[in-house]
Parts: sequence; structure tokens; C-alpha cells
Amino acid sequence: MNGDDQNGEQDFRPISWIKATRKDFSKFPEKARLQILNALEIAAAGRKADIAKPMKGLGSGVIEIALRYHTNAYRTIYALELGQDIWVIHAFQKKSKTGIKTPKPEIDKIRTRIKVLKEMLKDE
Repeated sequence: MNGDDQNGEQDFRPISWIKATRKDFSKFPEKARLQILNALEIAAAGRKADIAKPMKGLGSGVIEIALRYHTNAYRTIYALELGQDIWVIHAFQKKSKTGIKTPKPEIDKIRTRIKVLKEMLKDE
């Protein structure tokens, strides 16, 4: 995807949210939300933000936006390869004291949401 149509205008993919993810995301501080939304808009334009990186072990096209904001860490996970939309599948404040690794309960939640979303999109 080159991000431009024949008229030179930007071609954006829609961004869709799992309802529970949107609710969790709404609890982030406003400035953190704005930075993450900017990264999602960059993804919608076919590029990858500096604060986004592929998540290992969850299949291709699963991207993590990792934002350090003040003394906290916020994570938002989106999937590129589930239909035409960019799907935001999980958002959480990372509280683990064991380094940068995403905690297993969060990984399990991401896996479950991807599986449910794939089933839902298959039926459409």
C-alpha cells in the first residue's frame, strides 16, 4: 500500500475498535491517548510510527504501540491483517516490574480477542 490514490490524496484504512478496548483506552491520560491516536493514524495511512513495533509470537500484522508517559507505560495493540480495517484489539497500562516484556495475562487476552475477531469477521 503506498498510501496515495491516483489523485495524490492520502488513502486511509478505517480504524475499528473492540468495545472493551475503547473503554480501557478512554482511561488513559489525554496526552497519552493523543500520541497513540497519532500512531494509529500513521498506521491507517500505511506507515508505522516510531513507537510501534511488531509483537512477536502473535502472528504477522499484530503491532504494539508502546508509549512511556511520565512514569507510566501504556500499550495499545492493533492488527493489520483482519479484514480491511485496522483493528485496535487491546489497550492497557503496563504495571509489570519485570522489564519490558508484556505480561502473560495481557498476551492471553490479545490472543483470545484476535481469535474471536477472526470468527466474527469470517461470518460477515
